[in-house]
Amino acid sequence: QVQLVESGGGLVQPGGSLRVSCAASGFTFSLSAMRWYRQAPGKERELVATISSGGGTRNYADSVKGRFTISRDNAKNTVLLQMNSLKPEDTAVYYCNAVGRPGWGQGTQVTVSS
Repeated sequence: QVQLVESGGGLVQPGGSLRVSCAASGFTFSLSAMRWYRQAPGKERELVATISSGGGTRNYADSVKGRFTISRDNAKNTVLLQMNSLKPEDTAVYYCNAVGRPGWGQGTQVTVSS
């Protein structure tokens, strides 16, 4: 079955950078588009970024456009989210997801605070 393991979260000051990773298994990763979502306390889960199976098409939420970059390594079954110019409102648990497939990982906490 689909297994997704997120890592790389932590505490960072406003304006800082962080990269989170997602290791995927249980499906043909190279044929699946991937997404990053986030969920802040008391809020609904929000779509942050999407990358196509080959990596050639990427889409971002308006709130992170120009600051976040999604990428993938199909040889390593890994999807990454590079987050720059972080703001306190980026604080959330970040999850990856395989488009069209059920299953979520445990998420990784990102906290932006001074």
